[in-house]
Amino acid sequence: MQNYLVASTYIDFDDTDVSALAATFAEGASSQRDVVQRCFEFVRDEIKHSADFMRNPVTCKASEVLRHGTGYCYAKSHLLAALLRANGIPAGLCYQRLSVSGQGAPFCLHGLNAVYLEEFGWYRIDARGNKPGVSAQFSPPVEALAFPVLDAQERDLPEIWAEPLSVVIATLEKYSRVEDVLRDLPDVQVLQ
Repeated sequence: MQNYLVASTYIDFDDTDVSALAATFAEGASSQRDVVQRCFEFVRDEIKHSADFMRNPVTCKASEVLRHGTGYCYAKSHLLAALLRANGIPAGLCYQRLSVSGQGAPFCLHGLNAVYLEEFGWYRIDARGNKPGVSAQFSPPVEALAFPVLDAQERDLPEIWAEPLSVVIATLEKYSRVEDVLRDLPDVQVLQ
């Protein structure tokens, strides 16, 4: 469990702004669940999804996401993991492989989180950001993710990663403009 509690290059809750914000979510909280919900709702509702708002720059580290108020789903998941870990709550990164258009190729990864809740164990949450047709919620033990897996080649990848996938980091660090990431979204091959 220790791997899901540490600060790192991309989940940098050792940044003073990230740690200070994380502390505000714990103030007056009556339970671990309250802290998780506050962190989740902040990232989902207050950090703008880069592609929805066509908002630059492309961010990757949790501290960058907080500083600029924007991030792709992957970067938003880095910030959420950082806020949770700063509060001593185990948090990891999860991915789905989804159709970009909603039907067939091309495919891309979608980033979300898993948090360890004392009552339920690992529980996936998706702070991507809501919009018409997307309604991710914090409603344990029922998952309410942004996107269902519908296409035969889409997948809920089962792993809970302590660190972001290298293909995600490579894409986010390669580009500075949202439009460029949209043309080269990260993907992985899956077995049929």
